[in-house]
Amino acid sequence: MEKTVKIAKEFRWEMAHRLPFHRGGCQNIHGHSYRAVVEIEGMTDAQGMVMDYSELKRIVKPLIMEFDHAFMCSPDDLIMKNFLSTTNFKVVHVNFLTTAENLSKHLAHRISLELRSYSNLQSLKISVFETQSTYAQTEMSLE
Repeated sequence: MEKTVKIAKEFRWEMAHRLPFHRGGCQNIHGHSYRAVVEIEGMTDAQGMVMDYSELKRIVKPLIMEFDHAFMCSPDDLIMKNFLSTTNFKVVHVNFLTTAENLSKHLAHRISLELRSYSNLQSLKISVFETQSTYAQTEMSLE
């Protein structure tokens, strides 16, 4: 039985958000230097590659650029939605609360839609770091 191989690529971006439901500091507008590690697992091709890193970058980078230097606004944040509607600031409106956990699930879902067409891939793992020492992780099958 042939063994699978894992590869990973790291992506970085700057983004602001807030958690209106939070009763600590995160209810305030704040930003992070986000880092996401995208790991895929699958069978290698005849050249010994799971996927060319440039192909993985082609798939993931546009998603990251949507978020870069933006304010991510959740549907429950009426204060920010009202304020941002009067500005030309870069805003990404999402249909989830802007926690690292939900952001990780969102990225995993969107990336998986692109990766499912690669028959050699078996799984995807996304780790989204908000700080140097805190992250959320989502794993999913691509089969």
